[in-house]
Order: sequence, then C-alpha cells, then structure tokens
Amino acid sequence: MAATKRDYYEVLGVTKTAASEEIKRAYRRLAMKYHPDRNNGDGKGEAEIRFKECAEAYEVLSDEPKRRRYDQFGHQGVTGQHDFSHMDVGDIFSMFDDIFGGAFAGARGGRGGRSVQRGFDLETQVELTLAEVAGGAEKTIEFERQDACETCKGSGAKAGTSPTVCVQCGGQGRVAQQGFGGMFRMVTPCPNCRGRGTVIRDLCNTCGGTGRQLRKRVVTVKIPAGVHEGQAVRIAGEGEAGENGAPSGDLHCYIRVQPHPFFSRHNNDLVCQIPISFTQAALGAKIEVPTLKGSEDMDVPAGTQHGEVFKLKGKGLPDIRSYRNGDELVQVMIEVPKKLTERQRQLLKEFSDLEDVAVMPQRKGFMEKLKQMFTGDD
Repeated sequence: MAATKRDYYEVLGVTKTAASEEIKRAYRRLAMKYHPDRNNGDGKGEAEIRFKECAEAYEVLSDEPKRRRYDQFGHQGVTGQHDFSHMDVGDIFSMFDDIFGGAFAGARGGRGGRSVQRGFDLETQVELTLAEVAGGAEKTIEFERQDACETCKGSGAKAGTSPTVCVQCGGQGRVAQQGFGGMFRMVTPCPNCRGRGTVIRDLCNTCGGTGRQLRKRVVTVKIPAGVHEGQAVRIAGEGEAGENGAPSGDLHCYIRVQPHPFFSRHNNDLVCQIPISFTQAALGAKIEVPTLKGSEDMDVPAGTQHGEVFKLKGKGLPDIRSYRNGDELVQVMIEVPKKLTERQRQLLKEFSDLEDVAVMPQRKGFMEKLKQMFTGDD
C-alpha cells in the first residue's frame, strides 16, 4: 500500500489562505533546513525525504490552477503529476533556481558534466531607525560563514595530494541502474563519491576533508532610503563558499525598523497624533509639531474638531523606486482638562450660559438626522 501523503499546507507550515509570497518564503526556509549537505550522518536520508516532500508541496501550491484543483479535490486532483520521491535532488534544486538565486542549483561543469554546487545563501537582520529609513544608511555586519579552507584551497585533500577520480562512476558523479527488467534506466548520485566525481584518500588536517572552515566576516551594506519592514538587501557573493571553486552564495539582509515614539508608518506617509486644548481648537492656534528633521510650526484653524487630520506636504518617507516623498499626516486630539481652578470653572460656567448648543457642528448634524428619522423627511 502506498504511503499516505501529508497535506501540502501542513508540509510547508502555512495556512490555506496563505499568499504566494508567504508560501515561497516558507518553502525557501524549509529547503535550506533540509538540504542534504546540511544534514550529514544518520539524518541525511530523512532530510532528503523532507526536502523532496517540500518541493512537491511547493510545486503544486505555487501554481494557481494546480492549487485550486488541490483545494477542491485534494491529492486526487493532482495525482500522477507531482511525485518527487524518485527524483534526483540536484534536479529538484535546478527546478526552483529562481527561489534560491542558484544556491542549490547544479552549475554544470567539471569532469564529465557532473554538478558543481554553488554555495549556500545566508540570512541576517539589520535594524534601522525611522530616520535611517528616510535617508538611507550604511551598516556594518559581523557574521560567521563557511569559507574555503586555506590549507587545501577547498579541495579537502591533504597538502601535497589531490582528490582522485572515483572508480565507480568514472568521475561522472552519477551512476545508472536498470529497473523493471531493463525497461528503463534510473540515474542516481554515485554512492561512492556522493555525486562529486572524486574521492579524497588523504584528508586535509585542517578541515578534516570538508574543504571548509568557519570564519568571521565583516561587511558593510548600503541600505537604500525608503525600505520597508521585512524587505531584504542582497549582497552578492557574501554567502558560503561553493564546492570545488563554484561561486559563493549571497547574503540576504532583512530589514527591521525600530518603533518611533511619535510616528507610525502608512506606506510612505508618516502619521502622528498631537494633543491640543479645547480653547486652541475653538480659537485657533499655532502649534509645534515634530518631523523627522526637527520641529515645525503648524496652524490650527479656529473651530477645529477632535480627530481632524492636517497634511504636511513632502514630510514623509521617500519611495524606494521613485524617491518621491510621502506626506506627514498630523491628527489633532482635543484634550479636556481634568482639574480646573475656581476662576477657570467660573469662566467656563459663563461660557456655558452663553453657549448655543444647537449650532455645534456635530450636534447640529445629529439633530437633523434625528428629526428626519421621526418625521420621515428625506
């Protein structure tokens, strides 16, 4: 009996309402986690199974028509089209090269056309203030990565020796096996050299034959103005070293923006709330409001209502593509004093006696709607 397949959404750890970008990010993270070269020893086989399972789930959920069929009919809706369990891992990597920027893709080269694997991509986080988002910034990042071993130059072989051609695959990195009475041929990675095409007889004393060393790395990354939370800046070639001289991976710097005491962000606009007194709202006033470049005076017209929004043109954040600045939106919040002096109470009492509540803007509108409801007037 065939093994029961897990739900594709469960495999990727996303909900059924997940957007395509969320599905893409989930697959990328899981593929990095279960990459066979990152899971050596007893767990390598299980990691390869999990990787193929993730690739199969992504292949369906990333295609809208296939996803709709799967949502409606389950695995039966896509049966016979998506079974990655017998595929070569390198072929799966190449199918989704756009997801990883080539991190898992086999760049054909070397002896007999065997695969030479590009280095892994790395991820880190960069924290910015809102002012740095507005003006752009340069950040120094310290991290560790697997670099080519200095002693063996990445070959994994002891000094004075070189890897030898694998006798089982003849340097191809793959072997073919006949199946079902010779009806077809299955090509798999060579079990003797694990697809490398070469075998190391004398291991490098420094790296133990891995060809890599963990090293600290310091780089400076330029962050463009206008970036958003969660966006990434890619630094080409700053990922881990590739195999046998293959290109290095990339470093992806994901942006995190610190909360600001005054401003919140809405697209490229900045929003802030400013408290004013009810006398300032009634009589009008000139108030001081914060901007990212210092304070600025703003006129509050007489009769301003609680919650009204005023716009400071061009005082927002730049668009990352057009460089055009958004606006600053200032919302005024009228504060009512909780304690009054006797004189203030007396003056307000006098004002109350003279106050015509019928002409208050909000009350007038409310009373007109109330009258229409009871009289039936349109």
